[in-house]
Amino acid sequence: MQDFDVHERRMWGGDGVAQAYSRGFAGLCAGSLPALLAAAGAGPGVRLLDVGTGTGNAAAAALALGAEVTAVDAEPQMVKVAAERLPEVPVSLAQLPELPFGDGEFDAVVANFVVNHVADPVAALAELRRVVRPGGRVAVTLWHATGNHAMDLFNQALEAGEVERPAFPAVPVAFERTPEGLAGLLAEAGWAEPAGRELAWTYEVDPEDWWAGPAGGVANIGLVVAGLPAQRAAGLKREYDRLAAAQAGPDGRLALEAVAVLASGVRSL
Repeated sequence: MQDFDVHERRMWGGDGVAQAYSRGFAGLCAGSLPALLAAAGAGPGVRLLDVGTGTGNAAAAALALGAEVTAVDAEPQMVKVAAERLPEVPVSLAQLPELPFGDGEFDAVVANFVVNHVADPVAALAELRRVVRPGGRVAVTLWHATGNHAMDLFNQALEAGEVERPAFPAVPVAFERTPEGLAGLLAEAGWAEPAGRELAWTYEVDPEDWWAGPAGGVANIGLVVAGLPAQRAAGLKREYDRLAAAQAGPDGRLALEAVAVLASGVRSL
């Protein structure tokens, strides 16, 4: 588990990662927010905790619904960006499975694409349960195991450029990235009425903004690009540009098909 956590901090804690993430990947992840916040019951006066806020998209959306929002993230850069963007939201540094809040302090908690970034998902979900009052709700998302194709363009570029992916640490606790698998994790963590479903949407983005993630060291693909010699990295970018031009629409933008899993639950009385 320690190796996995070290890898996560390396993957998300590099200089400029928050800014690179905000250009492309953050918009992709925001596609799940309407369903996520509805499942959590976000609305006027609801005390909502956004765990793994990143650059603050979920917190901003919950705030727009009238919720009383608090946010945390495991990366100082993300905390800084989110706090500057949302001065009315308390944003602090915290890493699952330990949160700096009292028992039952919130009415609802959300974690958008976070569960797969912690070494022990069940312990993390149990900690989310601890900070929610009896009768409160949780909603979490992660990418679907097989149905998500939003990252295909990067994989195609790696193949065309003959760039091999190194073996990165996997989540130590195995689970199925399906509605049933994620709902099962909630049940194991003590949440009542666990339910899961699939979400699908299309994310439109400028190819240069989409490449900003890998170029800026974001996620595993960013670590791959960062580890290449300059000449090979330039060659990979040329392959990406060629493939992106062929796949872009008349307006020059990419239309990426995303599929995620959403699961929600209730803290029993």
